[in-house]
Amino acid sequence: MKKAIAALLLLTAFPLLSFAQQADAVVGNWLNEEKDAKVQIYRSGDKYFGKLVWIARAFEDDGKTPRKDSKNADAGLRQRGLMNLVILSGFGYDDGEWTDGKIYDPKSGKTYSSKMKLSGRQLNIRGYVGVSMFGRTTVWTRAD
Repeated sequence: MKKAIAALLLLTAFPLLSFAQQADAVVGNWLNEEKDAKVQIYRSGDKYFGKLVWIARAFEDDGKTPRKDSKNADAGLRQRGLMNLVILSGFGYDDGEWTDGKIYDPKSGKTYSSKMKLSGRQLNIRGYVGVSMFGRTTVWTRAD
């Protein structure tokens, strides 16, 4: 009887473990399309986020001053540093896609609704306003 219960628990738990592994497949370091930034995607609770962990031009022209979020539409946020800035937020995993998230573009200072889909070592990230059909996709490459 104990063996039957243990087997039933394993059969019940296996799909949950498989789901968690699939959902976590996006976790890691990714190079953006231009290869001038690296983003670390991580899970917090049941949501996924990404922060800048490397940028090609980390300092202003003086070589000492860390670059700031100078293009941000919110003037109060323009003095925050770009390093470790969270640019992906609130993504949930649903049937092979990470959806209902936001992506912030520090080059333009704009935030877009977003969804992501993994394809091998590439991550297709679609940013859009309103409807996904009216957006743009960027392809990131796994860096680790």
